[in-house]
Order: sequence, then structure tokens, then C-alpha cells
Amino acid sequence: MPSENVVIYADKREASSRIISILKKHCTVEEAQLEVGDYLLSERVCAERKTSIDFISSIMDKRLFQQLANMKENFERPLLVIEGGSLFESGININENAIRGALASVAIDYSMPIIWTHNQLETAKMLYRIAHREQIGGGKNTGLRGKRRLLSKNQEQEFLIEGFPGISNVTAKKLLNHFGTCKKIFSASESELQKADGIGKETAKRIFALLSRKYEKSVLDD
Repeated sequence: MPSENVVIYADKREASSRIISILKKHCTVEEAQLEVGDYLLSERVCAERKTSIDFISSIMDKRLFQQLANMKENFERPLLVIEGGSLFESGININENAIRGALASVAIDYSMPIIWTHNQLETAKMLYRIAHREQIGGGKNTGLRGKRRLLSKNQEQEFLIEGFPGISNVTAKKLLNHFGTCKKIFSASESELQKADGIGKETAKRIFALLSRKYEKSVLDD
């Protein structure tokens, strides 16, 4: 029976793996479109999972370091999980020193732990154990947005605007640059929202609908 006390948020793009089905045997798994990372294990721990081939591909197309930067910006204890065989026997044409350099950057430049697993079962077990340690042993909650280390007033405003559907940190900055204050964003019409750089018709519609929707009263816990 799954433990209702442990909750892991998993990115919907992970649905094709066996990891989610394995995790569901041990805890509650909420599938969502995550802006950062693949698995949220507590308010401070976010995990990015990569197979060995995906890790190499992300070096080549430069996805890796943007993903690492996003995790560092949003979570206190981000970590990288590399799953599968040797990085140096992938069959992909890449200089071995580029792989070593990337690993060194993860560990030194980003101060991010790397956890190595052999397969999806081992990855699932590791993710659950970390989530259990955080939530049960450490008493830390989990949630879709994590708990960012707020360093400035600007970051507090960005974090607030990122709560809107489909809004990344970059888009939040564009909205704030355009309107100047959070209050003006909240008061903007759908057509006014579309005038901001990076905000399309559908995103503006979703934001405006969220701001206009009446809150349904819920029962508060004692």
C-alpha cells in the first residue's frame, strides 16, 4: 500500500518510463507539467533524471547547464541522477574530455550531487528513499514550486508571478519589466497581457481566467 505521507511530484514527460508506476507502489505520485526538474522530492529537493545517452545529448545541445542553473535558482538542494551504462561507451561521437568537463562543472561550478543508478528500478528506489528521508525524517513538505532561496525583492516578485500557468522565470521577468509592478499585472486585461513580450494569446487567456475565477471555499484543517 502506498504511503499517504510521502508525496512526489513527477513531470508528465516521465510517464513513458517505469519509474512512476514503481513509485506509486510506495507513495503518492502527482503528475504535473513541471517547469524545473523531473521529480520534486520535498520543498528543497528537486531531481533531474537523465539516462547516460540523454546526459551526453544535453551536453551537445547545451540543455544541461540551463537545466542545472534553473534548479539551482529554484531549489536549495537540487541533484542530478544519471541512469544507465558508462558515459564513455554510449556510441555517440563526443570527445571524452567534454564529458569529463561537464561532470566537473556539475560537481564544482554548480555544487550539485550526482547520483548514479543502473536502471529505472534503482532510480525509483533512490528517489523514494530521498523523498521519505526529507518528508518523514526531516519534516519537509513538498509542492509544485518548491521553496526558492529568495535573495532580493526582485526575486520575490518573480516568484509570485511564476505561479501563473505557463510562466517561467524568464517570462515572469518580461511581465514585470513591461508592467512595472505585480499589482499592474493582476489588474491587466487579457489584451493588455498579450502586449508583454513572450505572452501569447493562450497564455494571456489562462492568466486572466485564473485571476477572474472565483475561489471555491474549502474546509480548513484544524
